[in-house]
Amino acid sequence: MTHSHVRVPTAHASRYLQQLCKHWSHNLAVSFDERQGTVTFPRNARGADWPADATLRLQAHEEGLDCDLEASSDGQLEALKGAVARHLDRFAFREAPLAFDWRDR
Repeated sequence: MTHSHVRVPTAHASRYLQQLCKHWSHNLAVSFDERQGTVTFPRNARGADWPADATLRLQAHEEGLDCDLEASSDGQLEALKGAVARHLDRFAFREAPLAFDWRDR
């Protein structure tokens, strides 16, 4: 498994966390509250054929939104980092583009 983490600086972390989770709850397995959320991306999402499911864990803080991605391959990880950034920028259109300094582990 490959991992990546980013803290996205924003004063609206809880709002964006909830918007993102509500948006993806229509198609994906999602659980969330005001402070934390988990999104599971199936291995065959959008026609992909990744080796395993991927997971996004979100945590809202006063300083920003923590995003932790765990994926089955580097390609899946990169695709999901882009999807998370695009969606959050859409929800944060008044302050976009947000800063995404992903740290791979």
